[in-house]
Amino acid sequence: MKSRTDRGPQEQSYTPALGYRWLTPFYDSAVALLTRESTWRNRLIESVNPKADDRILDVGCGTGTLAVQLKLAAPEALIVGIDPDQVVLSRANERASKHDLDIQWRQGFLGPDSVAVLGSFTKVVSSLVLHQTPLDEKRNILSCMHAVLRDSGALHIADYGIQKTRLMRTLFRCTVQLVDGVDDTQPNADGVLPELMLAAGFTDVRICSVVATVTGSITVFQARK
Repeated sequence: MKSRTDRGPQEQSYTPALGYRWLTPFYDSAVALLTRESTWRNRLIESVNPKADDRILDVGCGTGTLAVQLKLAAPEALIVGIDPDQVVLSRANERASKHDLDIQWRQGFLGPDSVAVLGSFTKVVSSLVLHQTPLDEKRNILSCMHAVLRDSGALHIADYGIQKTRLMRTLFRCTVQLVDGVDDTQPNADGVLPELMLAAGFTDVRICSVVATVTGSITVFQARK
């Protein structure tokens, strides 16, 4: 089986991996080294609990690490990854091909146009995406996540959430905010995500896990449609 990449429109700007295009080749190593990736990603996958009959959309799938792990955990499930960055999608496709996995890759943003063509999903996942986007875009993305989910579908997000301690706030400021800026990231650090999920129509919003890292704390969230 071969992975495939379907191209879509690119009408918006986006933040490249690690904030700058030239840093993209170092993204996977940096995330693994600085964010305790195996810990929070395993907890995210446990929360998702992929099943054979699932249709799972990975929003901002990047280099495909999460999508590949979900497919390996549930080979019969349909996994679709969407990301506006063709460079990281190429890396994702290579990663999936090494495992001979059939994962669908879509180039583009999750917006009203893509919602109309993607179909419906039992679960939507996303990792380390929303902290990089402006507040209005966080709202738009969550609204579109709600739209593509089937009734009773589940949302699973791992991202920088509220930074509760002085140490976590300092680490977040000196790492993530240094790379991605303050304007987009500060709402996450202030704990806005659960509020935005509720405003988008989600219910039963939960914090499943919080993982302290040298870049600040990463929270695994779960919600229902």
